[in-house]
Amino acid sequence: MVLRLGGRFATALGIDLRSRKRQELFKWFLAAVLFGAPISHAVAARACRELVAAGASSPEAVLRNGWRGLVQILDRAGYVRYDEKTATKLLTVCQALVDVYSGDLRAVHRAANDSSDLERRLMALGPGIGPVTVEIFLRELRSIWPKADPLPCSMGMRAARDLGFVSVRMHDPARILDRLKDIWSNAGGRSSDFADFETSLVRHGISRRRAQAGTASRWASA
Repeated sequence: MVLRLGGRFATALGIDLRSRKRQELFKWFLAAVLFGAPISHAVAARACRELVAAGASSPEAVLRNGWRGLVQILDRAGYVRYDEKTATKLLTVCQALVDVYSGDLRAVHRAANDSSDLERRLMALGPGIGPVTVEIFLRELRSIWPKADPLPCSMGMRAARDLGFVSVRMHDPARILDRLKDIWSNAGGRSSDFADFETSLVRHGISRRRAQAGTASRWASA
């Protein structure tokens, strides 16, 4: 399934999270912020690549680009509907990251007491960083950061039910996460690669939603 649908989005973007390097972690954080908006994953991925290509791959570099520079980069990627709002969000978050954690996301992880505190600290970086963005960011850091252990997102849980991995009557996120971890382990999967399985479920959910939207569009035009 992972081979068919693809694993971590970070890997597809050429981001090496396993290196645990400051810059690689920040590039994935940028991507998570972009993916967190209600915009297509293709556009969000393109916007992330544009930001990195423009040198905005550290909090300090994002701040140097300024609001107008960020809007121009996002516009080039087709991130038009949310360009101004996202530029403001990125500046606010990066300033907080520099002021409180010296621009290093690893310091956020070190300062956190546990997984819940880590999520709270990330959301405290700015009003635009909500549970969706934090779940996206931490999901792919599972097993890389010991305190990264978010509950699965609704799309991933729906995909797990659709594919028969969990009962349609199972709705508790913690139970679903434990069940998915057991399935992965029993299939011989390494715990360090579980995030790839989890992300493949999200990819399945995205594909299913896209197909349903296409069907609805065809019915509307019939």
